[in-house]
Amino acid sequence: MKFGKEFASQMVPEWQAAYVDYSSLKKFLKEIHGVKQKYRQPDTPTRLQRALTLYRSFSGLDPRRNKGGSSFDDHDVENQAILVNSRGNGSGKYETTFLMVAEEGAEYEQEFFKKLDNELNKVDKFYRSKVKEVMAEAETLTNQMHALIAFRIKVDKLQENFDVSGSNDKIMVPMNALQGTTESDNDAKQSSNGCLEIQEENPKKVVSSIRLAPQEVLNHVKLNQAIQAPFSAAKVYCASNTNKTQMNFSKDNLKKIQNQLKQAFIEFYYKLRLLKNYSFLNVLAFSKIMKKYDKITSRRASKYYMRTVDDSYIGNSDEVTKLMERVEATFIKHFSNSNRSKGMNQLRPKSKKERHSTSFGTGFFAGCTAALILALVLIIHARNILDKEGRVQYMESMFPVYSLFGFMVLHMLMHAGNIYFWRRYRVNYSFIFGFKQGTELGFREALFLSFGLATLALISVVSNLDMEMDPKTGDYKALTELLPLSLLLLVIIVLLCPFNILYRSSRFFLLRTSFRCICAPLYKVKFQDFYLADQFTSEVQAFRSVEYYICHYGWGDFKLRQNTCKSNDIFNTFYFIVAVVPYWSRLLQCVRRFHDEKDPMQGYNGLKYFLTIVALCTRTAYGLDRGTSWKAVAWTFSAMAALYGTYWDLVVDWGLLQRRSKNRWLRDKLLIPYKSVYFGAMVLNVLLRFAWLQTVLDLSLSLHRETLIAIVASLEIIRRGIWNFFRLENEHLNNVGKFRAFKSVPLPFYNDEDEDRID
Repeated sequence: MKFGKEFASQMVPEWQAAYVDYSSLKKFLKEIHGVKQKYRQPDTPTRLQRALTLYRSFSGLDPRRNKGGSSFDDHDVENQAILVNSRGNGSGKYETTFLMVAEEGAEYEQEFFKKLDNELNKVDKFYRSKVKEVMAEAETLTNQMHALIAFRIKVDKLQENFDVSGSNDKIMVPMNALQGTTESDNDAKQSSNGCLEIQEENPKKVVSSIRLAPQEVLNHVKLNQAIQAPFSAAKVYCASNTNKTQMNFSKDNLKKIQNQLKQAFIEFYYKLRLLKNYSFLNVLAFSKIMKKYDKITSRRASKYYMRTVDDSYIGNSDEVTKLMERVEATFIKHFSNSNRSKGMNQLRPKSKKERHSTSFGTGFFAGCTAALILALVLIIHARNILDKEGRVQYMESMFPVYSLFGFMVLHMLMHAGNIYFWRRYRVNYSFIFGFKQGTELGFREALFLSFGLATLALISVVSNLDMEMDPKTGDYKALTELLPLSLLLLVIIVLLCPFNILYRSSRFFLLRTSFRCICAPLYKVKFQDFYLADQFTSEVQAFRSVEYYICHYGWGDFKLRQNTCKSNDIFNTFYFIVAVVPYWSRLLQCVRRFHDEKDPMQGYNGLKYFLTIVALCTRTAYGLDRGTSWKAVAWTFSAMAALYGTYWDLVVDWGLLQRRSKNRWLRDKLLIPYKSVYFGAMVLNVLLRFAWLQTVLDLSLSLHRETLIAIVASLEIIRRGIWNFFRLENEHLNNVGKFRAFKSVPLPFYNDEDEDRID
């Protein structure tokens, strides 16, 4: 692989603009190469160059004694093409003087070095700022570790007293009651040597000095209420009804604190690794580009310029390396029981490897899916099933059962396609969703699951194509009628399976996020929460199918394919509720975000979901009771919701339709090089948004009602799949614009000075 492609592939996507613009520098070199080919002049010193040399020697500007630049002690200045100076007393401002100005095409080389200096100054400034950030974060983690050690000692001491007294009561200790120093406190001073030992200039700052006894440490810190109360609502209630700040010294809290700090250290170490890699890649890029320059111009400028790069902050700083060593020592001692192998495996999780078995399984199930679809078509044609008397009953009772798996497979296929294109256009979806490194599903894994489920569902369909009852028993075969229910139960069992099979981390991530969606607005809303809730809003018909499962197999006679679900008032009531719940959950998330962020846009977004709920209810009511009054109301609210939702999709979620952008009617930055893709996606989104028209226009189509419902639901899933790609693209570009490449991990302790920054 060429260095340019390898360089681009190893970039932190959110920092892409902060790296050396290697491709632009290569373009400069191509222009220089063209000029050299045109003139083909030998590289010899000119009279002007010799005069400049004599002037410097008499005026004392000997480059061999240049403090700001490189030390050229082996070559005469006549053989030097460049002179690099550092201005601003080591502030990182570098400027190169090109000495061969009298040659033909020298202006191209001057522009090249001007661009090169700008790139060096840019990466050096960015690296300085990031190192400053991690040093401040390291200091914060040091204070957190001091508090953890003090908390651990206090828990151990109280546990000893608990064992002696045999009391089963909870121990709640007010903060002002913690006084004095014990022998355990002295032990803590020694055990705290494993922390990040960064000296604090201000001795008054909380836990800044390692000399503070554990009791004093706990006197100055408070425990984040989120540790003690699982719900944010409970946190607010506790904070408003507690006169004294209390800390629960329990083993459960200790475990929570340790896990939280453990995740903070892992994330911090990951940040240090990326910074170290950033430094290495940029220095390597300068080396590569200067070697190309020497090769094209037959000069020896790379040696002198690389000395400057090596002496710069990005090439010479070792703060990150030292921090990494301290983090490793602290983490191994306090979070892995001094087991270095275990600790390093947690700090440096192995990258996910593509397995041949996954590719084979994907191909196998894809082939089975295609073969079963072909077999299904041939069986329907051979048996002339479409003309059978039982086909209407089949469509009414069995088609809604099997359509559930169709919706699931289609959504999974759209997700697999999104993953493929996110990776192709370097959208950092694993960071946006908050996946642990190496646990995210690739598109092959998603396809494997999709085709596997499709194969099982099609086997069930092919096995249950009987349109007539058995004349001997007077009913349908119970075994084949129970196949769809068995498959649904199998899916639920696999999803809840606690064993490490079939991507357990991804399954549990889905379950946790789903729980947070259900519990809105009790939890702070993250991107993955409202993203999944949006997916649920496009699966309304799938949830209704689950409701039908319960009615059909619970209260109907599945052996005769008979039920009274659609004429049951309770079923029709839940038909509304099931459709509204996903949108209601999304509305509550908007309310919570409006409360937390004080962003009026969340209020407008919540209004969009409220209009959608009203439109959905009126359309459902019109579908159950075909009256002219319901039709007018359904038309009005559906049109308002569709127009509002379309505008929000294109302008807010996708960031498009910017009139004054570089790409007219799109946005300034685009990941896909073809603008027509964006315009096509916008048109398609509008058309699919109005797919609900068929429910109020009473179009006379030669399709069964259940078939029409399934088609409209499938179109909504396709629209959602398209929306997903551009939504994450816009989120990724927002992260790129803010150089946001790391997730913030809330810390367990805070002090009075940091009270306003509690997460």
